[in-house]
Formats: sequence, structure tokens, C-alpha cells
Amino acid sequence: MRIVLMTCCILMLALPAKALEIAGVAIPETITSDDGTAMVLNGAGIRSKFFVDVYIAQLYLEKAAATTKDVLAADARKRMVMHFLHDKVEKAKLVEAWNDGFRNNTPADRLAALQQRIDQFNAMFADAGKGDVIVLDYIPSQGTKVTIAGTEKGAIPGKDFNDAMLLIWLGDKPVTKDLRAKLLAAGK
Repeated sequence: MRIVLMTCCILMLALPAKALEIAGVAIPETITSDDGTAMVLNGAGIRSKFFVDVYIAQLYLEKAAATTKDVLAADARKRMVMHFLHDKVEKAKLVEAWNDGFRNNTPADRLAALQQRIDQFNAMFADAGKGDVIVLDYIPSQGTKVTIAGTEKGAIPGKDFNDAMLLIWLGDKPVTKDLRAKLLAAGK
């Protein structure tokens, strides 16, 4: 009987941990990039606005980080995923939200230097709907690759652009402080 009990315990420990689930969406705790780089889920949470769940945000890093400073300091692969929960978010609303986020978290002189790339980024978007996924992959020396609903839209050069984009969620004036805390949760 002891052998059976010990075998069951060993098998239970060998099973993978249950994947994180948010709003019925399975969130992988680890991912592998196209080039084979392993990344861990640093945190995830729901972006809500006026009591409406808009999307699930997921931040993946090569090494967990507890602070915004640590996230930005690493010139390593990073991935922000937005899994849309709301039926429809129009392109104009997405672009307005991006612009507000950049403006609220980027000093005016840096914002001016980034504006052409922000405009290029904004031009990549269309309406988003329930189940759509936006993946924003930072690749050192290449920039931020934008993939929308499985279609690669292009890349925005520069770590400075990716840093400014991540500040939309992680900056002093993030989309919500609760979401910022959840995105930085794994590093704590």
C-alpha cells in the first residue's frame, strides 16, 4: 500500500502545474519565441474600462522582473500579448488609447523623437474583436514585431520605442495601476 501511495505522490508531483486561466482563456506560464528563446509569464491581468473587460494583457520576459525599471533595463526578448474579450474595439479607439498611453508616460522631447514610429505603429491596426490576439514582440537589434490576429504587420525599430510602448502598461500613468501591479507580479 505504501508503494502505491508513494507512486501516486511521485506521479502527482511530476504532472505539470495547472495553467493560469483568466476569463476562460488559458495563459501559458512559459513560451518559446521563434528563435528558441524561453520566456516566463511575468504577469497577466484584465484591462477593464467602465466595467467592461476589454482584453487580457500578458507580459513575458526572459527573466522575471519586479519593477518597471528592471523590465526596461533588460535588452532581451520581451512579449506583450493582448487577448481581446470585448466584442469590438474600433481602430480609432485603439489608436486613441495608444496615443494617450504614449503621451501620458513619455517625456515630450522623447515623444517628439518617437512620433514617426508611433504613427507607423498606429497605422498597423484595424478593428479588434473578441478572440483577436495582438502580439508585440521585442527582439533586440530588430525592434518590436507586431502580429495581429496571426498576421505579421511589420516591425518598429528601436529599444526606445519598445520601452515607451511598455510604459503604457508599466509607467507612472499606466492604463490602470491594478493591471500594472498584475503584470509585475511574478517578479515579486
